[in-house]
Parts: sequence; C-alpha cells; structure tokens
Amino acid sequence: MASAVMASCKTPSRIVLSPVASASKQPQQVSPNRFQQLKLASALPPAPARRQAAAVAAGLVAASWGPPLSPPSPRRSRRRRCSTSILTLPAIASEFLLLMVALDKIYFTPLGKFMDERDAAIRAKLGDVKDTSSEVKQMEEQAAAVIKAARAEISRWRREERVEAELAEALANLERQKEDTIKALDSQIAALSDEIVKKVIPAP
Repeated sequence: MASAVMASCKTPSRIVLSPVASASKQPQQVSPNRFQQLKLASALPPAPARRQAAAVAAGLVAASWGPPLSPPSPRRSRRRRCSTSILTLPAIASEFLLLMVALDKIYFTPLGKFMDERDAAIRAKLGDVKDTSSEVKQMEEQAAAVIKAARAEISRWRREERVEAELAEALANLERQKEDTIKALDSQIAALSDEIVKKVIPAP
C-alpha cells in the first residue's frame, strides 16, 4: 500500500487547457462569462487527477489509522458485547431500584393507606351492625313478651266469655224452667181451687 501511495505521489498531474482560440486566422470575440469559465478550468486539475488525489488521501488516512479500521473478529465482538452487558448490569439494577422506590412512594404507599382506611371503615360499620344486632335481639325479646302477654289476655277473655256464655245459657234455662213450673203450678192451683170449692160448697 505504501509503494502504491508513493507511486501515485510521483506521477505528475497534467493540466489540460482547452483551446482559447481556433486555428483560423479570423479572431473570435470571447464573452466575460466564457473567460471566467476558461480561467477556472485552467486553475483546477482534470477529473482523473482529482480522483487520483482523493484515492491518495484515502490511502494516507487508512495507513495512518491502521489496524483499528480493520473489521473486528467475532471473538473480540463477543467479548465486547459481554463486557458491555456486564458494565450495563449495575445501571439496569440501579434503574430498577429507583423505579421500585418511585412506585413505592407514588403508587404503593397511597394505595396501602387507602386500603387501611377502607378496612378501618368496614370494621367500624361491622361494629355498628353488631351493636344494632344486640338492640334488635332485645327488641325481638320484648316483642315476644308482648305477644305472649296478649295471647294470655286473649285466652283469659275467651275463658271469661265462655263462662259468661255458659252463665247466660244457664240463666236462660232456669228462666224457662221457672216459667214452666209457674205454668204447671197455675194449672194445679186452678184444679185444687175447683176441688176445694166443690168440697166446701155442696152441690144443690
């Protein structure tokens, strides 16, 4: 490569100038723009020379850098990947820990607080329900006692009504018997009075 670079450096660059005037004897008028173009073309080297200079510069740069521009071997690339992965592990772990701390502060702590408050409210409501259940039991017992007393009173009233009905029926029976006996006695009294009258007063 160095010999090629030196050979390319030794070759002289040729400057090709375009003809300005023709071989004819008659003179031609040259415009100012055309004159500027011809001047720039004469100042710049030709295209092959420019390409050759660019190749030489690239060769010099490649020679100056040397081995680093060569493609890395697969083993070296694997080692580099392993080393980069080992170096990135602490960064990943630290990012994970920071994420966990942030989630704990932002999400888990408020959520835990909300759950604790909700549990406390539910327990308080359950305590109130238990208290009301004891009150309900007392009220049920009182209602059962009232119902029992009412049933006893109703049964007593029924007994009294039954007794009163029996007494009324007995009085009615006695009244009927009294009337029957009075009627019987009246008939007997009439018959006895007739007999007495017949016995006392003789017949004529």
